[in-house]
Amino acid sequence: MTEQAAAKTIGYTPFHYCSDRPLFRVNGGVPLNEALQQASDLLHLAYRLAEDATFERKTDRHAWAAHYLMEMSKAVIDDVVKVMTVRPGESKHSNS
Repeated sequence: MTEQAAAKTIGYTPFHYCSDRPLFRVNGGVPLNEALQQASDLLHLAYRLAEDATFERKTDRHAWAAHYLMEMSKAVIDDVVKVMTVRPGESKHSNS
């Protein structure tokens, strides 16, 4: 448990592509616990905005905001999964 508590994001996962190039990337060095808490907050906000979008017929701003928040959340979770997944030939101790 201590080893996992000390693990941090690797900062490899890109998101929001423009002309087939990533515009943003998850930052490395963030403790996984904090990264997952942030992803949870982003997903909650996306959920609430998507819910609002179902009632707002005059604009799609709520839907687009929800879309971008979900994209950011997915990138954070993907980065955390990359840290937590041990690939063949690697040990958990190589992620320091």
